[in-house]
Amino acid sequence: METRAKIITMVAAVTVVVVVVAVVTFLVRTAPRPQAPQAPQAAAPAPTTTTTPRLPLQPGVLAVKLDNVPAARPQTGLSAAATVYVEPVEGKATRLVALYTGKLPNVVGPVRSARETDVQLLAQYGKPVLAYSGSAPELDPVLRDAALVRAPAEELPRAYFRDGGRRMPHNLYVRPDRLPEAGRYRGHPPWQRGEPPSGGTADSAYRVAFGAATYDFTWSAEQERWLISLDGRPLVSTESGRVGAASVVVQRVEVHSGREIADVLGNLSPVAVTVGSGPASVLRDGKRFDGTWSRASATDPVRFTTGDGDELPLAEGPVWVLLAPR
Repeated sequence: METRAKIITMVAAVTVVVVVVAVVTFLVRTAPRPQAPQAPQAAAPAPTTTTTPRLPLQPGVLAVKLDNVPAARPQTGLSAAATVYVEPVEGKATRLVALYTGKLPNVVGPVRSARETDVQLLAQYGKPVLAYSGSAPELDPVLRDAALVRAPAEELPRAYFRDGGRRMPHNLYVRPDRLPEAGRYRGHPPWQRGEPPSGGTADSAYRVAFGAATYDFTWSAEQERWLISLDGRPLVSTESGRVGAASVVVQRVEVHSGREIADVLGNLSPVAVTVGSGPASVLRDGKRFDGTWSRASATDPVRFTTGDGDELPLAEGPVWVLLAPR
């Protein structure tokens, strides 16, 4: 009986082993086979949306307020400007606003303070970066509320430096690459460009007097530029020599006293009104074209027309605009 029990036990054990092997084999055969890794699918391109602006957009603009009294000359970076505005300031003197687009010069200066004229003038450029050194306390709220990216020396000291070889306040310079990036802000191009209209007056020399500053423009057929002189001396920039412009615009504007801001001598700070209309003269290609300027609002670009109402475009190249009192 004992032998028979051992045999039964062995048969049961073998049966269990056979069943276990059968189960394992079934599971292995029926288990899902591993798949080869699949290449990641490229993300579907995001849907593109296009918006059409009311006017073509241009790259952002950097505007720098420049000193131009005798102690500030010669300036640096002046010839690299795409546009230079001459605006009246206290005591019938002038101050420059140099506008840069695209590639910026390494250094620009000497830099001086902002004026109330700048706010309305620069509004036609969208949201330009304005580099300047201080302003009257009464003007600070206006600058903060304006469509400008303020970049004053007092708030961005790493972008500015003093030239020890010149006396203050005519020795402050800015490094544009350390300012807020102008390319992020885009605005409307203010200038009409193209071939000149018919007519015009051959005029190889032109003078604009502000009282304490006199500008002379002499046409150079060889350079195809109006060479600029200030107070009887050639205007030069340290990086390029003689300064010239392809087009010169004499824009006659109304001037008023503004916010009763005065200099240390008590001279009131004038404000040049650049919205509205008035007489203008455009110098290009060795000729003078007399006509009219018009600007419907601060955010609109200025337009020039001939006496017959035809468009009066500017030549390709640097532009100087003199905001001359009527």
